[in-house]
Amino acid sequence: MTTSLELAYNTDQLPLTIPEYGRNVYQMIKHAITIEDKKERTKCAETIVKVMALINPSQKDKDDYKQRLWAHLYIISEFKLDVECPYETPKEETYSSKPEDVPYPKNDIRFGHYGKIMEDMVKAATIYPEGEEKKKLIKHIANLLKTSYLQWNRDSVNDDLIIKQLGQLSDGKLTIDASELRETADILKHYKKKRNISKNYSKNKNRRKYNGSF
Repeated sequence: MTTSLELAYNTDQLPLTIPEYGRNVYQMIKHAITIEDKKERTKCAETIVKVMALINPSQKDKDDYKQRLWAHLYIISEFKLDVECPYETPKEETYSSKPEDVPYPKNDIRFGHYGKIMEDMVKAATIYPEGEEKKKLIKHIANLLKTSYLQWNRDSVNDDLIIKQLGQLSDGKLTIDASELRETADILKHYKKKRNISKNYSKNKNRRKYNGSF
């Protein structure tokens, strides 16, 4: 049971910059800063780095893990620790500077209900070599468009609209005959069956969980 004293300790302490090392390492570094002799201060820092390596052994998987430990040492000390570092002394500006804004990629999607992946598939099909394989690919994509449309609007879909939007997405390079599109009723029946299977699975899962609790 947590006592009120423990709660006070946990909430009153300052947050740790790198919590993986724990508060004791922070106290050791805080003490090292107060050592007047630089040689002794450096020896103390070397010992602390060894302790940090033991506490966080995952750093050893990295090629520059020792340099990382020294960098963490400086970061935890808020760059107040003046010691002989075996590597280039980390600069505070390197770790406190604000990264440059990364521009968010803008993709102009013509039809939101199809999504970017479907539009990319259509574009890829336009440069596919002519032949029987391309015809099968166009048929497959057109039926995917119809399926996606029905997921967005399950009331109805006009096959002519699917053909028209296939042409728009391909800049007029792809088309298909309406007879090659799946029947709307078949697609809706398939999704209805999948929903029923999903519902039955959830019910059985909950039933097994309930029975297993006794």
